[in-house]
Amino acid sequence: MAKHIGIVACSAEGAALCYTTVCTEAPRLMGAKHAHPEVSLHTHPFSDYVRLMEAGNWAGVTALMLSSEAKLVKTGADIIICPDNTIHRVFDDVAARAQRPWLHIAEEVAKEAQRLGFKKVGLLGTSYTMDSGFYKKKLAACGITQEVPAAKDRTLVNRIIFDELVAAEFTTESRAYFTGLIAEMGSKQGCEAVVLGCTEIPLIVSEESSPLPVLDSTRLLARAALHASID
Repeated sequence: MAKHIGIVACSAEGAALCYTTVCTEAPRLMGAKHAHPEVSLHTHPFSDYVRLMEAGNWAGVTALMLSSEAKLVKTGADIIICPDNTIHRVFDDVAARAQRPWLHIAEEVAKEAQRLGFKKVGLLGTSYTMDSGFYKKKLAACGITQEVPAAKDRTLVNRIIFDELVAAEFTTESRAYFTGLIAEMGSKQGCEAVVLGCTEIPLIVSEESSPLPVLDSTRLLARAALHASID
């Protein structure tokens, strides 16, 4: 009997990708056509999260996440995931008060990077994620060094995410910018792979289009939840 997966969503596009990944990749693991675990998803308005983040009110972000978890627990969720990288800044506070076990997105990325033998990876995400230390900590625990772009590029990546990607706007110019930035992280910073550390970046950067191997945080978290549900 597969365990019920609860998804604490934040921005819609990334959460939708996570949900779709769970449902479409499950049949291969479960051995039956159309099979997947029971899945429930809840989110507060994205504007509530943005307002709190912009104000630096991370305790408020924690409260929203726990509020979503409480609703998911009522639906019967056994395992909780959040496909939003940014709000993992408060993961430890959430996990300490949670009713159900949560999977950490950066931990799943770090385990995959270690499995693939990478020693240095680049990180792309919101400014909140790139300027925080939670990815660096999880990667370091696996013997992996993290690099981030220069300050001007971090600012532009953040703008593209919040002004375009979360609204499902994927422009040719932004695709080209990400491709060039990833190539630069390889040639100038020695990165062997790049962490797509924003839930929406995999929608504009693919394994095929990236100059470096990608570590797709959204899909890796979804796959980890699937294994936790059926193993």
